[in-house]
This record gives sequence, C-alpha cells and structure tokens, in this order.
Amino acid sequence: NPYAGLVSHLRAAWLSGRTRPMEYRMAQLEALGRFLDEKKQDILDATAADMGKPSFEAYFTEILLCKNELNDTLNNLSHWMKDEHVDKNLVTQLDSAFIRKDPYGVVLIIAPWNYPIHLLLVPLIGAIAAGNCVVVKPSETSRNTERLVAEMLTCYLDNDCFAVVTAGVQETTRLLENKFDYIFFTGTSSVGRIVMTAAAKHLTPVTLELGGKNPCYVSDTCDVKNVARRVAWGRFFNAGQTCIAPDYVLCSVEMQEKLMPALREAITEFFGSNPQESPDFGRIVGDKQFRRIRALLCSGRVAIGGQTDEKERYIAPTVLADVLPSDPAMQEEIFGPILPIVVVANMDEAIDFINARPRPLAIYAFSCDSKVVKQVLERTSSGGFCGNDTLMHLTLTSLPFGGIGNSGLGKYHGKFTFDTFTHHRSCLHRNMGLETLNTLRYPPYSQQKLGLLTATFEIKRKGMCTLL
Repeated sequence: NPYAGLVSHLRAAWLSGRTRPMEYRMAQLEALGRFLDEKKQDILDATAADMGKPSFEAYFTEILLCKNELNDTLNNLSHWMKDEHVDKNLVTQLDSAFIRKDPYGVVLIIAPWNYPIHLLLVPLIGAIAAGNCVVVKPSETSRNTERLVAEMLTCYLDNDCFAVVTAGVQETTRLLENKFDYIFFTGTSSVGRIVMTAAAKHLTPVTLELGGKNPCYVSDTCDVKNVARRVAWGRFFNAGQTCIAPDYVLCSVEMQEKLMPALREAITEFFGSNPQESPDFGRIVGDKQFRRIRALLCSGRVAIGGQTDEKERYIAPTVLADVLPSDPAMQEEIFGPILPIVVVANMDEAIDFINARPRPLAIYAFSCDSKVVKQVLERTSSGGFCGNDTLMHLTLTSLPFGGIGNSGLGKYHGKFTFDTFTHHRSCLHRNMGLETLNTLRYPPYSQQKLGLLTATFEIKRKGMCTLL
C-alpha cells in the first residue's frame, strides 16, 4: 500500500509520546494560527480561483471562524485535558475514580471542497488538541486550495506527526485501506457509506459530517422582508454551496405570493440587478457540479433568476415557485443557488412533510409567534435547528455541529471537537490495603454478604423513601 509507510511513521511518532504534552499541542495550534495569519491572502486568492468565493465570505468562514475555534481551544485546552473525577460508591470512597482524556492515536481527516480551509482546519484543531497524529486529505476538487494546503501547511506543523495527502478517488480508496484509529469525513452520504465500510474492516470509529435537504418553514405570521433577507443570505451564501443552507421553503400559497417580491428585493439589494456582475456572488466549483445543478431548474416555475453561463459556471440566484415533491429539485440536495418553494396548507402539514423524509442537517422555522417555532423544534428531528434565521447556529463554538441519520454521525466544534478526537478512558485506582472491605464480594457467598453488598453498592432513586 503506497501510504503504509506514512501511517507507520506517524504511528511510531505517536507511540513515542511526542504529541501528548500540553506544551507540544499548544505549540502546534499556535503554528496553525500563524498559518492563518501569514497565508491569509493566499487563502483568499485560492478560494476565489476555485469557486469565485467573495473575499468577505472567504475571510468570514475560512479565516475568522477558524481562528475562533483555535482561540477557544487555546483558551481552554489545559482545562479540557485534566482528569475528570467522578462520583463513587461507598466501597470506593477511599479510591480514585476518574476519566482520563487519551488521544486515539493516528487519525484521518478527509475534507470537502466547499469550505476547503474551514472544514479541514476545524477538525484538525481538535485532533491536535487531543494529542493525536493526523493525516489530512484536502479535496482535489478545489485544486488551488488543495495545492496551498499541501505546499504551505506542512511548513508550519511537525512533519513527523502531521501529514497532508493529495489524492483522487482511487488514491483515497488505497489510503482508507490502512488502519487508522479514528476517521473524520465531511462530504456526501454516498461517499460517507464508502468511508464507513472501509472503517468497519478495522473497527475504526468515525465521524461523518454529511448533508441533506434542509427544510425552512415560513409561517403566515412573520416579518416577510426580514425572512426574505435571512433566507436569501443563507441560500445564496457561497453560491448555495453550503451543507446547512436552507434547501427548500415550506409555506402557504398566500405566503409564497408575499415572499416572491420580498425575495426579489433582497436579491437585488445583495447582488444588484445583474448578479453575474456582482463581486459578492460566487461561482459553481466545477463543470460536473454546474451541469447537475442546472438540470434542476426544470422544477416548478422559475419565479426569480434562472439565468446560467456554463463558461463562467454561473447560475443566478434563483427561486422556483409551485414546486412539487416529485420534481427533480426535491429529489436530491441542491448545493447551489436555487431555492424551491413547496406549498403546504399549514404548520402541521409542513411538519408531516419534514418527518416523512430523511432527517436533515438543519431545520429552519420563521414566525413572529414563538409557539410556532417551538412546535417545529419539538415535533421534528435534525442535526441542528435555527429559529428565525439561517446558518447562524454554525458560528457558536458552544453548540455541537453534526447530523443525525442520513445527515451524519457524530459532532464537533469547540470542546465537542476535542471530545470527538479523545478516548474517554475510565480509570479506578484502588487502595492496596483495607482488604476487609473486599471480603463481602468473595466466596463463600451468603445472604448476609449480599445484604451488606447491596447496601454499599446500591444507587437509590432520589426522593424515594423506604417504608420499614
């Protein structure tokens, strides 16, 4: 296997204990901070070359949010690493019971192309913080960013413990044949199944950050202009190539009629009368992706936008009205600047519609009535939820980010990333003396021993009293 030597080299470094000291982890994390600072312009240029990403969006997502994760980790790492002491029963009162935060070992991180720095560095931050050696594989689809990561990231990190592998589908398949101690994958559910199958051969635990069709319910009682701006921003950010973007709107036919002019006004406000000329609207990452998204325009009727330019890989911010559940745009995750609107009679029908489909990565609900938002939250299931806005839950390092069911497995961000790459090892350190306390559990057994054993080991339910 072409990667066996690399994995063995990293495993030897991990077994040496090199990555375990807090000072080492902090130094490597600070080096990542220097990478973000010193290569800021290179990152902006690479993401612009790959998908026409506006520098504002690139700085916000690829640099600022990464630095937030980094600083949150640096601020709290010493606390996160500490042994966590736990409650004890009567028998173990004189012993030490704790959870040790151990690294897994050699881990693999496979990143996607849509946020090629953010979705590589954020898991990497947690993997380093937890004391692992890491192989990172940036996406080959975002070629310029892949080249930047391969050439520059290795200049900042300890190459005995951290490696960048550039690989296509065939090479990645060979890479996955190696035994890793943890695999973190971000991408499509179809590839996620392949990764999970490969991991199963070695009984390797995985985190799968996948996607899905994120519904956005808009009730009849809401500020239509604010809804339009927030939905348009979330849908057309990064030209719609965002895993938690609102994928479709569910609303009444009356609300659809109100939303259309408000959405048109918001799009014009954001990108001008001709979004193709706007410096603030990106492009589709590749020809294959462009053709797939363009084919979805036949769904319903084009109410706003619809223009395309294959040479530029440009698809205008588009809203589709009167879309049917059977239309092509409702059969797959759109991952582009197209927003279908599906008409439902009321909130109950919207909730039934959502629950009849695979559980999404995010659910959005808009209403001036907080009870409506609460109802959607309580009666549905998803990786994350955001009421009266889109995307913003992603920005909090205090909230776990991850999917459920078809939309993923596991979670990360902030301490959740550290925990993801950490084996929580249960430890009990007992006193060598006081052997009399142990005789209750040794044969020969008796009812008296059982009664005493029960009294010392039993956990009683709080608030319950025993009638004598």
